[in-house]
Amino acid sequence: MATQDDVSHDEKYTIVHDHGFVGFIDYMGSDEAVEEAARVSYGAGTRKISETRNLVRYLMRHRHTSPFEMCEVKFHLKVPIFVMRQLVRHRTASLNEYSGRYSVMTDEFYIPELEYIQPQSQTNKQGREENEWTKYDKIELQRPFRRQSFNSYKEYKKLLKQNLSREISRTLLPVSNYTELYWKIDIHNFLHFASLRADSHAQKEIQDYAIAMYDLVKPKFPLIFEAYEDYARYGVKLSKMEKEIVKDALNGKEIQDRKHYNMSKREWEEFWGEFNEK
Repeated sequence: MATQDDVSHDEKYTIVHDHGFVGFIDYMGSDEAVEEAARVSYGAGTRKISETRNLVRYLMRHRHTSPFEMCEVKFHLKVPIFVMRQLVRHRTASLNEYSGRYSVMTDEFYIPELEYIQPQSQTNKQGREENEWTKYDKIELQRPFRRQSFNSYKEYKKLLKQNLSREISRTLLPVSNYTELYWKIDIHNFLHFASLRADSHAQKEIQDYAIAMYDLVKPKFPLIFEAYEDYARYGVKLSKMEKEIVKDALNGKEIQDRKHYNMSKREWEEFWGEFNEK
């Protein structure tokens, strides 16, 4: 399994966390390839649009997604197994992973940094929140991660020495153990992946990987990413009820309470939160 030292001097790679990395290995296609694919679909009628940028933005704005599937990106990743579990949820990607049946797993485990050690969120069942824990508190909470990682790998190696098969011995290791893989996906589905995993609501660890992947790919497809950021990443989609609020505001009418617009408390807060973000 490759280490951070092996890739740290390669500009195609970004170091992530204590043992992880993201490598942008290869890609197929370009902004122009999306335009070419779209013109096959729409025929002579679109030839009036002379600029690639205009057509790419039209496709993104109207959610004509298939031309974006003509472009692909390939990554070399080293991630904790619990991050890998989130990656495989994106089923349109192709992957090939390091085999713990064929090879011995390494003694590399994700140990959360102190800034990532936070209590359970009181408003989000699958998240964490800011706190007033001292540095000492966090160091004490970090200790079990180090201890358990060391002990589990020690026992794993004992089992291997007793000639227990690698495929069953590895089940002793926690999901903080690192794995390595190649991961390939088309640009349309990569942007969907980024919209979920690079979002502030995603788990912080996979956010860090998704943002690193996004930043590496963006320069290769500048027009696609410009359109995505304008219409999706930093844009806002409105529901029927939200459109009514905007209409009332534009027409100089008084904004009513959420019940008037038949919105739940959460919908109401999410709507106004979109416009209160920094």
